[in-house]
Amino acid sequence: MSQNAPPLLQSAERLLLAIEKAVRSFPRYHKYTLGTELRTAALKLAQLAQRAWRDVKGRAQWLDALVWAVDDLRQALRLGSQLKAFASFGQYEDLARAMAEVGQQVGGWKKQMHPEGQNPAASPAKARGPERAQTLSHRAASPHREAKA
Repeated sequence: MSQNAPPLLQSAERLLLAIEKAVRSFPRYHKYTLGTELRTAALKLAQLAQRAWRDVKGRAQWLDALVWAVDDLRQALRLGSQLKAFASFGQYEDLARAMAEVGQQVGGWKKQMHPEGQNPAASPAKARGPERAQTLSHRAASPHREAKA
């Protein structure tokens, strides 16, 4: 892996490796059902992260797919916890922490690509200067409040 690669790639690969190791200790029934699903989802997440990093022109679409892949893997991990497929709750907790780290990194990267909020940074493309975003902190702060009868 290149030294210029974002930390997300390393985190996704660590998560993939941790899931591979965890699935080895699954009972036979879960190893070939849920275990296969977890391994496939983790591999897909790592591949999407790699594509999002390398394909600059299509990065927005890859990031959208990556967000969905994070959600899918998180749901599969929760199911594994509920089914008690993991060797211990501690093993699940370690995977959940690694999953949270990947999710935060993906969310940060997506926000970096699509900044939103009350006071977005001024864009040089705007000739009129910075404008306030439509997201407001409180309903009463909105100039378009509905009048209550």
